[in-house]
Amino acid sequence: MVKEGDPSWKPTFIVKPDGGCQGDGIYLIKDPTDARLAGTLQSRPAVVQEYMCKPLLIDKLKFDIRLYVLLKSLDPLEIYIAKDGLSRFCTEPYQEPSAQNLHHVFMHLTNYSLNIHSGNFIHSDSTSTGSKRTFSSILCRLSSKGVDIKKVWSDIISLVIKTVIALTPELKVFYQSDIPTGRPGPTCFQILGFDILLMKNLKPVLLEVNANPSMRIEHEQELSPGVFENVPSVVDEEVKVAVIRDTLRLMDPLRKKRDSQCQHLALARREEPADGEQTGAPDSNTNPEAHLPSICLKQVFPKYAKQFNYLRLVDRMANLFIRFLGIKGTMKLGPTGFRTFIRNCKLSGSSLSMAAVDILYIDITRRWNSMALDQRDSGMCLQAFVEAFFFLAQRKFKLLPLHEQVASLIDLCEYHLSLLDEKRLASSRGGPHPQGGPPGADSPQPAGGNPPPRTCGANRLGHPRHALS
Repeated sequence: MVKEGDPSWKPTFIVKPDGGCQGDGIYLIKDPTDARLAGTLQSRPAVVQEYMCKPLLIDKLKFDIRLYVLLKSLDPLEIYIAKDGLSRFCTEPYQEPSAQNLHHVFMHLTNYSLNIHSGNFIHSDSTSTGSKRTFSSILCRLSSKGVDIKKVWSDIISLVIKTVIALTPELKVFYQSDIPTGRPGPTCFQILGFDILLMKNLKPVLLEVNANPSMRIEHEQELSPGVFENVPSVVDEEVKVAVIRDTLRLMDPLRKKRDSQCQHLALARREEPADGEQTGAPDSNTNPEAHLPSICLKQVFPKYAKQFNYLRLVDRMANLFIRFLGIKGTMKLGPTGFRTFIRNCKLSGSSLSMAAVDILYIDITRRWNSMALDQRDSGMCLQAFVEAFFFLAQRKFKLLPLHEQVASLIDLCEYHLSLLDEKRLASSRGGPHPQGGPPGADSPQPAGGNPPPRTCGANRLGHPRHALS
């Protein structure tokens, strides 16, 4: 359709099998009709992306960046990025895609598992040369050419935060279906592998996110035909050992307790030195982590939360969705749960009857379920709930822009639910019921004349600052 409107646009597409890994089955096409679909989309779905044909080149070779991101917690959201990563290089000098070179995988695909089979692949004992290098060595090289490295890192951090914010609503729904609420247990975390491409203009572009990135620190080397040996990889060890070590340090559930004990022990040693002992700083035995390098994982959220909170509307919708799921272990909202949501948030009235609410639920749920690959569970999925929420927001706040419509409805729902929670708490204690009205242009204001402060609205619609230090 775009090509019909703009004949000069001549894109290349990259096709990736949904169930593939390590570059298996990836190919490039110039025309959508060239897609090689094995079976149907139901049995063999694929991801099709526009191929980015103007990447930054180093030594005339295309490369990508693998950065490791620790998702330490979902609620509250905590994100850490490793200060170093891997740069994986192609093994054939890059040319923009044409009909003659579309099949040259060593030119277009940066996958390590593919390029290692190229005769041009270079195993190196250095972190700054060869077909796999540290990202820090690339940044050092760019810095020597006058590139603003802080700006590059700032853009990458922004990309990572926005991506994780886009993922968290659905992750929360999966999480609540597996982890019982109110029960202390193991802390859940995940190391994600972000594959990023730097363009000629140094803009980072997200290629994909790997939920299970490889943590191997050796590579296979062919000694003779058919005879392989595992050889340590200096680059992998430099980056991955630090990521694993520091993830365990950050996630250690007993760390705070040990730190407290160490502080008390150090204080006791300073106050009551034994005969012949000298007072002063505690030795390394006091702190079991004293001999370890400084942590390589940098916290980027909630550190930069204020700049990105305007993007968390769907995250707040997911919290509403989860509240009304009702049955533990389910990820779809039933008709009773949806009606309860409407009633508790006081969204029904003369302009929206409960019969209309039921019709809305049936229409949207049926359409989303017809598109789902897995149709075993009936009910309204999170995406369908978001669509219904948008519909309700547009009806209730007609005069506002869409973003403000949605933000206003979220504020309204959260306000009514907080009143309901306070009323239940007061009832259980035998105290007076809270009073007040909901926020919004068409609603009475609470006692005192001012509605609750907006957590997301017109003042949050500006773009986030890019200067992340």
